[in-house]
Amino acid sequence: MIYADNAATTKISDSVFKKMLPFLREQYGNASSQYSLGIKAKFAVEQARQQVALAIRADPSEIMFTSGGSESNSWVLSSVSNGHVITSFIEHHSVLNSCYSLERKGIDVTYLPVDSKGRVSLESLKEAIRPDTKLVSIMLANNEIGTIQPIAEIGEYLRERGILFHTDAVQAVGHIPVVVKELKVDFLTASSHKFNGAKGTGILYKRNGILLPPLIFGGAQECGVRAGTENVAGIVAAGCAISESVTDMNAMADKLLAFVQATTSGIRAKIPGIIINGDKNNRLPGLVNIIVDGVTGESLVHLLDLKGICVSTSSACMSGKDKPSHVLMALGLTEQQAKSAIRISYGRYNNMDEVEIIVASICNAYDKILAAKSKGGDS
Repeated sequence: MIYADNAATTKISDSVFKKMLPFLREQYGNASSQYSLGIKAKFAVEQARQQVALAIRADPSEIMFTSGGSESNSWVLSSVSNGHVITSFIEHHSVLNSCYSLERKGIDVTYLPVDSKGRVSLESLKEAIRPDTKLVSIMLANNEIGTIQPIAEIGEYLRERGILFHTDAVQAVGHIPVVVKELKVDFLTASSHKFNGAKGTGILYKRNGILLPPLIFGGAQECGVRAGTENVAGIVAAGCAISESVTDMNAMADKLLAFVQATTSGIRAKIPGIIINGDKNNRLPGLVNIIVDGVTGESLVHLLDLKGICVSTSSACMSGKDKPSHVLMALGLTEQQAKSAIRISYGRYNNMDEVEIIVASICNAYDKILAAKSKGGDS
């Protein structure tokens, strides 16, 4: 198998797995227990909190652990009880569906457009600001096209006006430098399984001094705002994985950029009409979204799967839906173009030999589909 859908999830790092494994068996204590087994678990949780804080240059007291990025996003958005909220049309569905829920409660939400590269304009944000605007939520990097937003610029503008700012950084953390003080955000979310940690562990940064209502009532875990026995093994994995990712981030980015360049140039040499979606200058290093005109992305994905190659047509949360990507449609593409796109996302465990196989397989699949169409078959 060749796995090239790392934007959906990543393989747990070998070293991270070794460090989390004892907390599933030998060190299985409840982190709230007062005897040594529990104290060791509590220490491991707090050590992971420090690792996450160091990676994004926050204070450990500003870090809370959740079950994932969707929970963290929903928590922040659902905390708004009145006023006005601003987001964009290309957010993850955990943000968009939270905003739809707010609208059903009578809260006004403005959805900002993006340009053809998937970038939010600061000017459009300024025009949308109202006296009762309570929260702005703009993702740091898009999960389908990889475009990076001008979060620091937006954050500075909002901080001057006392408007709370949240960024969904699930695709960014561990892959590009993320420094919360430079971004000037009040809330930031991340998810361990996107940077070679374990599934089921999310991260929520909340700037000190900002109030956030409790998500789950019960015990005193996570400063009393998210009760429930901690997922110690997953939290340990999150801390170790983010430290590992930040340590080799620059070298990894160079490798992934080379993979993407080889992919686009290799496919374009055989299929000249391909379109690369997103911003070529402000983008995640390992993700590329390509429109292959004349075929459907779904057909390409299925043919590649038969060869043991894993890529996708859109966000994993929306796979299997017979709808074009809301992200691609927001770029101004036609429905047919949006349905002809595939997303390839490389990660830590890919190599150039795999890239060459992926390129050749995509070109071969394209030829097969066109040949079938010329004989009257389906695309």
